[in-house]
Amino acid sequence: MRLGIIGSGSWATALAKIVTDNGNPIHWLVRSESIRQHLIHRKHNPNYLSAASFDITKLHLHLSITEMVKACDCLVLAVPSAYIEETLTGLTAADLEEKILVSAVKGMMPERNILINEWLQERFQLPLSSYYTVMGPCHAEEVARERLSYLTFSGISEEKAHEVASNFKTWYINTLVNTDVIGVQYAAILKNIYALGAGIAHGLEYGDNFQSVFIANCADEMAGFLKKVGVQRMEVGSHQGEDPITHKKDANYAASVYLGDLLVTCYSLYSRNRTFGNMIGKGYSVISAQLEMNMVAEGYNASRSIFLLNQQVGADMPIASAIYRILWQQLAPAAGFKLIEEVLI
Repeated sequence: MRLGIIGSGSWATALAKIVTDNGNPIHWLVRSESIRQHLIHRKHNPNYLSAASFDITKLHLHLSITEMVKACDCLVLAVPSAYIEETLTGLTAADLEEKILVSAVKGMMPERNILINEWLQERFQLPLSSYYTVMGPCHAEEVARERLSYLTFSGISEEKAHEVASNFKTWYINTLVNTDVIGVQYAAILKNIYALGAGIAHGLEYGDNFQSVFIANCADEMAGFLKKVGVQRMEVGSHQGEDPITHKKDANYAASVYLGDLLVTCYSLYSRNRTFGNMIGKGYSVISAQLEMNMVAEGYNASRSIFLLNQQVGADMPIASAIYRILWQQLAPAAGFKLIEEVLI
């Protein structure tokens, strides 16, 4: 399988490290000639995860997306959702025909309020059978330090998901597979919103006792939304079966890709969404917080997308709604959290 990675930010760099550490060569689309030259001569990304060193013989670096796509069978999309349309400009449906696309994007298409696979189907006629996701609690910074992490690959073909996942298995990355390609995307989107809330609470100087109650209620609210959109694996304490290849239990809501990712994104100091929220809680405006950060906090746009989408879904989401109002309707963070305090159980 000839693998290509689209993006040169922190998560794209981490994925490039994982694949090449597994012994696989990659085609890698980077943003500029200066990044390409730095990787060739210094063997690391000049802007992100500089501690991650690469075997340059395994890197085929590209500036042209059409050239890179032609060279690959499987494409890993690892750019913020707000930049997907711009990044894929120049490609046609024919370019992606018979390609596998793996989304590492934990966000929705802004303004459209649709999942990445839905946009790819509209724009490139990419069928769901060619679309996979890689999700789970796996911060790029810990990948750079080779801390043990778990990644879940989802697609409607369990066998093909295993084949894709095999390219990412290393001594510090365990890979899991499930078929809930829609549910894992919504879980990844929602956990970013709740992590923003956890950050706001920290900025407002709420303590650990409150955070535990807040995150537990976020987990419950997230499960309610996932049930509304048709996810069937929300029951904790029971499993429907086991993986036919690994014989591990099938994932339920307590699995790493659902609850695990929510917990680490809310608690970890590596979480950009928690960091963004912390700034908001301390009094930064949205614009000033965006300027302060060197990375995109997906939860900001996602909070608006989920708020609008939920007008059709109809899930009970007072926490996500309050976070949306703080970020988009100038509700004071302290006032927003007074509203949240009233609904926590």
